[in-house]
Formats: sequence, C-alpha cells, structure tokens
Amino acid sequence: MSINNVEWHVSKEPVHFAEAISFMQKRVDEIIAGTAPEMIWILEHHPVYTAGISANDADLLAKTDIPIFKTNRGGKYTYHCPGMKIIYVMLDLRKFFAPEQPDVARFVEFLENWVIKILADFGIKAGLKKGMIGIWAGDKKISALGIKLKKWVSYHGIAINISPDLAGFQHIIPCGIKEFGVTSMQEILGEVSEKNLLKSIRRHFEDSRILLLNS
Repeated sequence: MSINNVEWHVSKEPVHFAEAISFMQKRVDEIIAGTAPEMIWILEHHPVYTAGISANDADLLAKTDIPIFKTNRGGKYTYHCPGMKIIYVMLDLRKFFAPEQPDVARFVEFLENWVIKILADFGIKAGLKKGMIGIWAGDKKISALGIKLKKWVSYHGIAINISPDLAGFQHIIPCGIKEFGVTSMQEILGEVSEKNLLKSIRRHFEDSRILLLNS
C-alpha cells in the first residue's frame, strides 16, 4: 500500500454527520468489492453529539438543541463541531500491513502516533495517558479516536481539536472521562494555519505507517 493509492479528499464546508456516515458505509462496501479506492476524508461537522457502542446514558449530562447520533464506532460520547478536524480513514488493513497480517491494536497505535506527530509540528508535546484513551496535551485531551472495521476495512477515525467551541463538551462526559478536561490547539497556541495543518496531516500519514511496520 502507498499513499499514492489512497484517495484524499478535503471538504471545505461542514458536513452533516448523517451524510458522512452514509457516505462512509457506501465507500467501505465499494472498497471491499474492489470498485473504489481506499480513502482519507478530512472534514468538519456541524455541531453534533455522537455515542459509540460503549456509550453510557449517564454521560449525557444535559439535552440541548444539538442532535445526538448513535454510531457503531468504538468509544463513548463525544462532540463534533466546526473547528474540529475529523480524519475519516477508510483503509483496507490487509493492504496497510502487507505482507504482515492485519492487526487492529497496531492500527490504533498508528493513528495515535500520527496525531502525536501532527501536533509536534506545531510545538505541542502530546502523548498517551496511562489508563486513558485519546491523545493528551498535559492533563487535557486534545484528540479522540474511534474506529469500526468491516471485513478488515476501517472507517470512522480521528478528531483533533483545532479551534472548536469547547463549551459543547460541558453537556457530556467526553469519552466517559470525568477527571480531566478538554483543550484545543487554539487554546494552547492561538491561531493555527489551515494550510500547514493539512500539509502536516498528509506528510505524517506515510512516515507514521512506515515507522509502525519497521518497529
């Protein structure tokens, strides 16, 4: 597998979550059938709460006008809105790991390292937190991830907080974690260059994969 064989698409306007889910499910079926290439889709969503397969109703602290969608990805409740970059990864893990066998845990490790490298480009020292999911900058979460597989083809993916309205997280317990807060690149750095961010996302996709396969 090479980055050149993956279709990259960047949506300039926010995409409704339901539309994105419908598109991903169709593309995954096409990838499985061999009628469409693998794809990485970078976008932002209109404000929405999403509940993964481990979501607990008690983690929804207050009902608002923001819609709630139940999904089949891993994880609990999270929030999406403009200013949060979503990277949907529709990738065939058999090709991703070839000639080795596909490995879900290692793929998650790849996604984590990819985000860490992107943030490092902007001077943000981020990493994992023992016993916690997601990517952390100090004691605050800056990125979440959740994936689903169908016949070894992944979908859903990564969310990185660039400049979202963090107040939206106050109505849920994000990812079921009560003890720590949520932050963004803007909160840490100020304004972030969209152009540089997109370059970083693309650049570190391939080098993060190579690093994983050589480890």
